[in-house]
Amino acid sequence: MKAVMAIKIGALFVVFLVAGAAAGAQAPAPGGFGFGGGRAPMEQSLGPLSGKGRFWNNPAVVDKLKLTDDQRKAMDEILQQHLESLVDLRANAEKAELALRPLINADSLDEQRILAQIDQVAAARAELFKANARFLLAIRGKLTPDQWKQVQDFRAEHPQALRRWRQGDQGAPPPPGPLQ
Repeated sequence: MKAVMAIKIGALFVVFLVAGAAAGAQAPAPGGFGFGGGRAPMEQSLGPLSGKGRFWNNPAVVDKLKLTDDQRKAMDEILQQHLESLVDLRANAEKAELALRPLINADSLDEQRILAQIDQVAAARAELFKANARFLLAIRGKLTPDQWKQVQDFRAEHPQALRRWRQGDQGAPPPPGPLQ
C-alpha cells in the first residue's frame, strides 16, 4: 500500500513539475518586441498583429540598421508565410495542455494517461519551437552580417531595457545604443 502511495505521490510531483514548466513557457499577453525574452521568438515578433513588435518597421531600428524597403517587405512576407502555421501550432500546444489539466485534477491518477498526455504537450511545444526557429532564421537571413552584429550587440548591451520594452512598455524606446 505504501509503495502504491509513493508511486502516486511521485507521479503527481512529476506532473506538477511538468505543468509548472508548461505554465512558465506560456506566452504572456501580446505585446512582444523583437528577439529574445519570455515568449517564443515568432510570438515576440508578432506582437498583437497591429504592427507593434515587428522590429523591422520601427523607425529607429530601420534607421540604425539601414534596413532597405526590400528587406522590410521581405520580412513582412516571411511573417505572413509563417503566421497561419504559428496560430495552428500554438493552438495545438494549448489544447494539449488543456487536455492535461483534468488528468492531473482527477481524484484517481492514471499515470499512463498523464504521461502520454505530457508527451503530447512536449511534442506540440517542440513543433511550435521549431516553427519559431524557422521564422527567426528566415528573418535573420534577410539581415546583412553587419546588421545582425548590430542586433546582437544591442541585445547584449541592453537586455533589461529590451525586456521591458518587449513586455509592453513600448511608450519609450530602449536607451541609446547601437540600434537607437
